[in-house]
Amino acid sequence: MAAGGVAAGKIVAAERGAWICFDDEAGHTLRPPKARTWGRRGRTPVIAVSGKGSGRISVAGLVCVKPGQRTRLLYRIKVHRARKGERRSFAETDYAALLDAAHQYLKAPIVVIWDNLNTHVSAAMRDLAASRDWLHVIQLPAYAPDLNPTEGVWSHVKRSLGNLAVTGVDQLAAIVKNRLKRIQYRPDLLTSFLTHTGLTLDPEPP
Repeated sequence: MAAGGVAAGKIVAAERGAWICFDDEAGHTLRPPKARTWGRRGRTPVIAVSGKGSGRISVAGLVCVKPGQRTRLLYRIKVHRARKGERRSFAETDYAALLDAAHQYLKAPIVVIWDNLNTHVSAAMRDLAASRDWLHVIQLPAYAPDLNPTEGVWSHVKRSLGNLAVTGVDQLAAIVKNRLKRIQYRPDLLTSFLTHTGLTLDPEPP
């Protein structure tokens, strides 16, 4: 694994027998992503929606890799119902809960690699990370989504939601969860997302 400070993740993981977990967050709204579709010449396909309802969902995901192990996808979904004062993204405690669950599931130390989102670099998050001796945090270089395989997960899910009209935020959450569960059962697909970044788990040459 190479590219700036990301290379350090492989060294730390090898020393600790740890999993390397790439973290990222994505959001989905009731307005579906546009996608090409088939239609009769001169008749543009139209999907009728009520326009009622509000809210969105946030998804935090971890693509977890370790030499000799199948690639794993772990995630958490939060439903936001547009209530007054409601937070529209994951808080530090939400990320800590996700990492705690990943640690229990993987039964090994974790090296988490994520971007410079304000929640990731806050003092509260640093304190939460420091209180976990099994956790090591590495920041991705600025503006480097191409180095994060979890971005491939979001892109794959987004394509599957093209032109999809839902009746409400709960149905949207159920559909996104279904798409993510399908990906969980395809470790080769998850590995391809890592390959697409150009990163590798192979040992560095001497």
